[in-house]
Amino acid sequence: MARPDDEEGTAVANGHPPANGYLPVPGDAPAGKVSAETQIGPVAGCLALNGVSRDSPKAAASGTPHGPKTPLAPEEETQARLLPKDPGEETPGGEGTLVPRIALSPRRFVVLLIFSAYSLVNAFQWIQYSIISNVFEGFYDVSSLHIDWLSMVYMLAYVPLIFPATWLLDTRGLRLTALLGSGLNCLGAWIKCGSVQQHLFWVTMLGQCLCSVAQVFILGLPSHIASVWFGPKEVSTACATAVLGNQLGTAVGFLLPPVLVPNTQNNTQLLACNIRTMFYGTSAVATLLFILTVIAFKEKPQYPPSQAQAVLQDSPPGEYSYVKSIRNLFKNIPFVLLLISYGIMTGAFYSVSTLLNQMILTHYEGEEVNAGRIGLTLVLAGMVGSILCGLWLDYTKTYKHTTLTVYILSFVGMVIFTFTLNLGHIIIVFVTGGLLGFFMTGYLPLGFEFAVEITYPESEGTSSGLLNAAAQIFGILFTLAQGKLTSAYGPRTGNILLCVWMFVGVILTALIKSDLKRHNINKGITNGDIKAVPVDSPTDQESKTILMSKQSESAI
Repeated sequence: MARPDDEEGTAVANGHPPANGYLPVPGDAPAGKVSAETQIGPVAGCLALNGVSRDSPKAAASGTPHGPKTPLAPEEETQARLLPKDPGEETPGGEGTLVPRIALSPRRFVVLLIFSAYSLVNAFQWIQYSIISNVFEGFYDVSSLHIDWLSMVYMLAYVPLIFPATWLLDTRGLRLTALLGSGLNCLGAWIKCGSVQQHLFWVTMLGQCLCSVAQVFILGLPSHIASVWFGPKEVSTACATAVLGNQLGTAVGFLLPPVLVPNTQNNTQLLACNIRTMFYGTSAVATLLFILTVIAFKEKPQYPPSQAQAVLQDSPPGEYSYVKSIRNLFKNIPFVLLLISYGIMTGAFYSVSTLLNQMILTHYEGEEVNAGRIGLTLVLAGMVGSILCGLWLDYTKTYKHTTLTVYILSFVGMVIFTFTLNLGHIIIVFVTGGLLGFFMTGYLPLGFEFAVEITYPESEGTSSGLLNAAAQIFGILFTLAQGKLTSAYGPRTGNILLCVWMFVGVILTALIKSDLKRHNINKGITNGDIKAVPVDSPTDQESKTILMSKQSESAI
């Protein structure tokens, strides 16, 4: 059985040689005479590579200008942007310049949908215990800290496993990472189905641990999927949509458990039946999504969706070093500042989500269902914020200003939420929770995309993985500290702790130097400042010198 990525990567455009070894060339190079001989026949003096003219026998052997043409895949054909077929046509990179074959695959929407769906189920399983923590405390006869750890295990597992997970993504590819995430999520859900007895808390913890490991192979993928599958004008929106799946899962996790498992602790059999219904329903959905991942999730599209991806995909594999990539990221001061500020913001969101039920019930006793609805409001508002921020970034590319603005508004929202929580009117909590969620959750895709921009050409999976690792570390620390303060002094004290740290995050974000490297590559190629041309041997250092001059043209 052929690998899906082989299926996507082996087709060749009409009359074109396989695109391998594209290199950036300064825009001021005299590239006006460069043309594609496989389309219009050999052109004298059009390009010299490795010291060999393209119309030499060696160059001619690599392609047959008039040979049979491989048909273009049907799903690619409608959106393909081909190289010029006639001598007078211009290429996307500038007049007469040979550029990589770029196309947008309709399959990208299928990949994005499947990923978002199983990310949703994973996030649902993260929060399904915490939002009805008092119910599970009574059923399993454990303390609130035990239930909190069912949420915090997601954060704890992520930190040590993120490095092997990102190494796997960078070296073994997107499809295998997706299969592990979806498969472990499915397995963990089924194990929980065997834990619906009062003495089997350890079994439900085992299932949750597997789901937390699955999360390691999920959280780092949004920016990677967006970059590999989507074009430069939609990459930020795609990343926001991928993050949206996880946020929607949190929203469903706030909404459904209080409805499916009401507080009936006086009737243990009914309570066990309700918990079993929730667990089996989750397992069925997770199984369906795993099957869809196996069938439809592909490694990468047939052609790169952007010039930046063309340069990355055609780099020699031997040049990549995971350890060197990590070192480069930690030497990048703007990324380190973003790493800390992103960890503070996302860790605060994790802490608020985990302890929301306890905060609400402290001031509004018996309002478990409304606590879930407030959580739903928080996340749904954040989903709207995520999409709007993604669209705004695709339109303006103002990463630094947008990130800083949203961070400041999140801080303001947290302050308002903190000092209005105990006013005695739960409708106010709905409003302030929605305001907080709109900016706090809307910030998540901004951090991913900003990181990719300032760290290009380092792997998106590695930068996203480190951001998420920072978020998990801060999430554990904030949840433990805020939980202790909430139990001892009330919710306001715990929330003030988060406000102080978010203010620190605002300052760190303001210090980040904005250098949009990926955007500059795409913009440079479009404007003719940077061009990409194929070479015969990208591993040969001398082959990177492309000789195009009027002297060589006239000599040939």
